Amino acid sequence: AFQQYLPMPPFHQLALDKSGRPTAISCHCWNADNTQIAYCPNDNTVNIASFDGKTFTHLHTLKEHDQLITSIDWAAATNRIVTCSQDRNAYVWEWQAETWKPTLVLLRINRSATFVRWSPSGKKFAVASGEKKVAVCCFEEENNWWVSKLIEDSHNSTVLTLSWHPGDLMLATGSTDGKVRIFSVAIKGPDKRPPPVFGQAKPSKFGQLEAIFDCSGWVHDVLFNSSGTVLAYAGHDSTLSFVNIGEAKPTQADVSTIFCSALPYRRLLFVADDKLVAAGHDCNPTFFFASGCWMDSGQAA
Repeated sequence: AFQQYLPMPPFHQLALDKSGRPTAISCHCWNADNTQIAYCPNDNTVNIASFDGKTFTHLHTLKEHDQLITSIDWAAATNRIVTCSQDRNAYVWEWQAETWKPTLVLLRINRSATFVRWSPSGKKFAVASGEKKVAVCCFEEENNWWVSKLIEDSHNSTVLTLSWHPGDLMLATGSTDGKVRIFSVAIKGPDKRPPPVFGQAKPSKFGQLEAIFDCSGWVHDVLFNSSGTVLAYAGHDSTLSFVNIGEAKPTQADVSTIFCSALPYRRLLFVADDKLVAAGHDCNPTFFFASGCWMDSGQAA
């Protein structure tokens, strides 16, 4: 079984309430070399701790949000942290003068921000929301601030998750309307002379819908592999689907779906282009691999 290669890791308790009892961690992320972790102890703050391979040591507490922080991401390329919250705001945190300094991002949304991810280059990030919109943000050098462009009128319900294509020019989203969508998100400025996608004659406009796929439940997670050749998504109907991404626009015919016996998966992780780990409500990570077609090889731990 695959689990024989993955010994049980040591247990660490990071988040404690005021009385010293364990509390939930609502979201977390690691820095580029996995020596520091940023996590939210189910409130409006972010704690940053160092990790030496054995123990965690608290370093900083970031306080700017007014309500629960829903998502955090740490850009490997720039060492910037971005956070979003139920307060409808996002902050970009930069390490300056031995402290993390926040910059407010005007998202222009009227509902909770639900999920945030940096683009692979670290020049842009995208924020999903409960307003059926996605804000794609970039830095304007001339004005020295972060601005957002909105993908509107495409989703029919809350957007729960998103994933960047490795080329920085496309974004996949998953929504509670049971759809996965791929958009063109090239922005003049950070994306100089963007090439056409999917073999089109000229570059697509920002926010153009390139592809759409069905799911019988709301979509918990979407994820491109590192080469951008596969898009995986997990639904609340206990399915895990894989889309082959080639030179032509993908269609529903390019989707292969595994109907899982486990409870729904919540998060996906490609450990290689043809290997994926999924984890969810049954508390048992499961390993999937591609060998002609995608298959389940059993519990990963």
